[in-house]
Amino acid sequence: MMRRALVTGAASGLAAGIAAALAADGFGHVSITYRNTPPETTLRAIEGAGATSGATRIDFLDDVRAIESGLTAAIDAGGPYDTLVHAVGPLVVKRFARLDLDDYREMFDGNVRSAVIAARAVLPAMREAGFGRIVFFGMNGSSATQGFRGFTLHGAAKSAVVAFAKALAIEEAPNGVTVNVIEPGDIRDKQVGRAQARLLVSPVPRGRAGSYEDVADVVRFLVAPDRDYVTGAVIAVDGGLTQADERNAN
Repeated sequence: MMRRALVTGAASGLAAGIAAALAADGFGHVSITYRNTPPETTLRAIEGAGATSGATRIDFLDDVRAIESGLTAAIDAGGPYDTLVHAVGPLVVKRFARLDLDDYREMFDGNVRSAVIAARAVLPAMREAGFGRIVFFGMNGSSATQGFRGFTLHGAAKSAVVAFAKALAIEEAPNGVTVNVIEPGDIRDKQVGRAQARLLVSPVPRGRAGSYEDVADVVRFLVAPDRDYVTGAVIAVDGGLTQADERNAN
């Protein structure tokens, strides 16, 4: 069976590296979604790693019907997908006194609603095949609903994603579908590979900056065919980070 993955929000950032890593790991086709950033660089990386590629423009803050239409188009063009890596998740870091309802909609529509819609799109084919892998993204401490200054809405949204993923994992386990969550740490430069990151000093306990490769390795582990006994898990990839970065929480 040729494996097919859909990686959302993968025109740049961590998801771009993850998409290419899946291609290098044996996936025959990797599709991505993008919002504004042109997807060509990621598509070339996917194809350079040995897989075919595809891209669909989807704004996960858009009307529900527009999002569903875009996902249907992506599935028709490159699916059905046995793997979903849902990396879309906008971030707003501000004190609650400076937040408004537009920030609320962006955090919950962009993180929680988007995860629900994406899962609904890919799960029917996974259930039919009796096999599927879904990976969502939380934030540092979201599995424990840990509070950080400046993260009132973002933290709440990411904790909701974790709760959704854990319940979904239970419901879909009999169908051969695993659902897991990764909590990345404060990876500021998302283009840096592990070798370069090891040269960059960071205040986290590990002492070095994180890289997209550190996150991609955990994704590759979770989506492997034999990883059917790991589901409902939340894995931190943060170098031992103990608190959220509040530099922008004015």
